[in-house]
Amino acid sequence: MLKKTADTIRLLAADMVQKANSGHPGLPMGMADCATVLWTQYLKYNPKDPDWAGRDRFVLSGGHGSALLYSLLHLAGYDMSLDDLKNFRQWDSRTPGHPECEIPGVETTTGPLGQGIANAAGMALAAKISSDKWNPELFGNHYVYCFCGDGDMMEGVSHEASSLAGHLGLNKLICFYDSNSITIDGKTDITFSDDVALRFKAYGWHIQKIDGHDHDAISVAIEQAQNATDKPSLIIAKTHIAYGSPNKQDTSAAHGAPLGEDEIRLIKKHFGFPEDEQFYIPEGVRGLFKKHADSTLIEYKNWKAKFENWKNESADIYEQYQVQVNKILPVDLKDKVLKNLTGKPGATRGHSGNIIQIMAKLVPGFIGGSADLAGSDKTTIKDQTAIAKNDVSGRNIHFGIREFGMGAILNGMALYGSGLIPYGGTFLVFSDYMRSAIRMSALMQQQVIYVFTHDSTFVGED
Repeated sequence: MLKKTADTIRLLAADMVQKANSGHPGLPMGMADCATVLWTQYLKYNPKDPDWAGRDRFVLSGGHGSALLYSLLHLAGYDMSLDDLKNFRQWDSRTPGHPECEIPGVETTTGPLGQGIANAAGMALAAKISSDKWNPELFGNHYVYCFCGDGDMMEGVSHEASSLAGHLGLNKLICFYDSNSITIDGKTDITFSDDVALRFKAYGWHIQKIDGHDHDAISVAIEQAQNATDKPSLIIAKTHIAYGSPNKQDTSAAHGAPLGEDEIRLIKKHFGFPEDEQFYIPEGVRGLFKKHADSTLIEYKNWKAKFENWKNESADIYEQYQVQVNKILPVDLKDKVLKNLTGKPGATRGHSGNIIQIMAKLVPGFIGGSADLAGSDKTTIKDQTAIAKNDVSGRNIHFGIREFGMGAILNGMALYGSGLIPYGGTFLVFSDYMRSAIRMSALMQQQVIYVFTHDSTFVGED
């Protein structure tokens, strides 16, 4: 049934792209096996409560492969109908060309390659902070899964974030690398000859290599990644883009264009599906998802019961949790901030630094740092330690000289849903390095604060 389910996902994606006459069928067809194993055997979710705090997070970094995610959401029982799939990429549809985070079940808006991995790293960092602050049993037993591809591996932001994730030991982060060796211009060897495994090993990640179409190997890899107790994990899955397409498998022609009706008929014949029926879902496929959903529903109910016990037994901590998660601010916040300002003349970054100290005392989810400029940006919270691999109790984050990575990680922290209000500082001139992450903050309407100091001409002056 796993194979039939994976083939169903492949063909749903192919039909979606063909009907829209636009889209990317290759990634969904190549990663359908990894997705099927993950979503029907391991991923914790509840379609009726998509924002459940104890759920696993799933990030599709290669957002162009959105047909994969929409097919999964439909089969898993989310608010994603078959008509939504048929309306793929159409105006005002619920299935845009790239996933958008306002759609239930979509954790982050992806499209600009590399940022999804960085968002996932931010989510994993937020998870580690939440687990340590509130209750490890409730908030420390879930994972952040990410699907990424060759394009993500080439974009620099993925390496900025991956380096920091390894340094901080974000062991709840599990990334599948869809290694199909194809990009728009052709085979990756025209531009890319990195040894990805060695590169990520140097970052401090746990590395595995598998056949991305071998269901048993996928399952073993997930379990080994879950047991990597102090490292994030990279599962390098060797796959075939447009797997099952007689004429377009392993070609760039399958990346970003419809396969063609004749080719899709051949694919359906190859997999034993009705050749002239679109959006066909064989008997038993939904049942496989439902069986997993039933088991995760039991886990969901157990989690809810534990949460209620924690709420009753730890009333003071629970009240703090509620204040942070719901972002409950003091009614006189503005007055308290103004009252505590010195009133003395000074650089704007100095005034900003004073406000940060006040906000840190009044807003429990306020957390952040700088891209190696904390002293200049005045972003350090003075009575707090810095986040480290074995101690995440503080509220200062050293992002290193990684402006773009910092911005995308901040987005992931905000998206995670634990009430964090993250901030990041750098010189205004370096905002250009992180422009795309700032753009995504705005598009997703996330409460991320950017602290830009100094002048774009006289960098060393106020």
